[in-house]
Amino acid sequence: MTVLAVVFAVAAALLHVYIWVLEAFRWTQPSTRKTFGVSEADAPVLAPMAYNQGFYNLFLAIITLVGVALLGQQEDIGRALALAGTGSMLGAALVLVTHDRSMVRAATTQGTLPALAVLFLMLSV
Repeated sequence: MTVLAVVFAVAAALLHVYIWVLEAFRWTQPSTRKTFGVSEADAPVLAPMAYNQGFYNLFLAIITLVGVALLGQQEDIGRALALAGTGSMLGAALVLVTHDRSMVRAATTQGTLPALAVLFLMLSV
């Protein structure tokens, strides 16, 4: 189970690093605006919020990756950190979809890998 937990946790972290790049550095690009459903006029107004939100995604990825790195040496601490990161990612996806049902696709994209990581991390206890 630990191998699957690591695979899904790392995949979730890499996805959130990609989201960080989109939100923090590519926010006004047409492809990014399309991905997030943001108009050209709204993108500059929302850019500071997106920049901040992007770094939240990066920090969750870092917490998750540090947890995964520690699984081999300090299993309990590693699992706790990996669960904190992936659990927060999953929580954010749930908040997204419960706030706006039209965001089901985005929430599924954002939340599936963390959900699987959480499941396999818990099963590896």
